[in-house]
Amino acid sequence: VQLQASGGGLVQAGGSLRLSCTTSGRTRINYVVGWFRQAPGKEREFVAALGWADDTTIYSDSVKGRFTIFKDNEKDTVYLQMSSATPEDTAVYYCAASQSTTMSGMYPHEYPFWGQGTLVTVSS
Repeated sequence: VQLQASGGGLVQAGGSLRLSCTTSGRTRINYVVGWFRQAPGKEREFVAALGWADDTTIYSDSVKGRFTIFKDNEKDTVYLQMSSATPEDTAVYYCAASQSTTMSGMYPHEYPFWGQGTLVTVSS
């Protein structure tokens, strides 16, 4: 499974940005795709995850109500729509995938497949 994250950039506080995670390989049935982020000097933290088979979604408390994770089956792409961005959202964002059916979806060690990061900078 290969993952390609893109869409990062500079956005003003209160603005919106859409990140994309394009998948290739066997990423369909029973996969979970998650987004994580890592700010300078901080540990990688969970942002959101989506179950490919049933579109189940989970979010961290810090982004719930502001970010939306969704997918496009035809494009094999999972998106993270960021809205009402704050400077605290500044980080390198990573997408990851797992085929586990018993995972919580919220911990980096649950995901064996990772894409490269894409930098999001939110200016105040």
